[in-house]
Amino acid sequence: MTSEFHQIAHDFAQTYGLHPTDVQALIIILDGPASDPLTDTHPRPPVTPGMLREQLRLTSGAVTACLDRLEKAGHIRRVREATDRRVVHLHYQPRARELARAFFTPLARATDAARGRFSEEELRTVVRFLAAMNTELTRIRDTDPPTE
Repeated sequence: MTSEFHQIAHDFAQTYGLHPTDVQALIIILDGPASDPLTDTHPRPPVTPGMLREQLRLTSGAVTACLDRLEKAGHIRRVREATDRRVVHLHYQPRARELARAFFTPLARATDAARGRFSEEELRTVVRFLAAMNTELTRIRDTDPPTE
């Protein structure tokens, strides 16, 4: 499943001339809060370059290069916070959001189709298992140094 998800993300990257890291960043930004078009307010703070750096485990320079590519390609825009100009918020451009949603709609449909084959109890078990796996994998990544 992970391999198939990676392939779909790779296909998206290839289609739009993006680096795989760019796609990971776009997913994080897309999953971030959308602004209210009337008030430009957010239910929670928007994604920042620092958040991307932490989630993607990249250097500040690598995040800047990634954001430069995404902004140049028209996928995102950077907006400085009004009260603290040092803070930069990242926003998915509306047209790019439409392209991503259109590209990934078959994935959402496939997920719904697969989920529909299981009872609520079975799905709760799957969710518990996946959450436990994520916890264990995160623990390994965070505590065990890489071996050579």
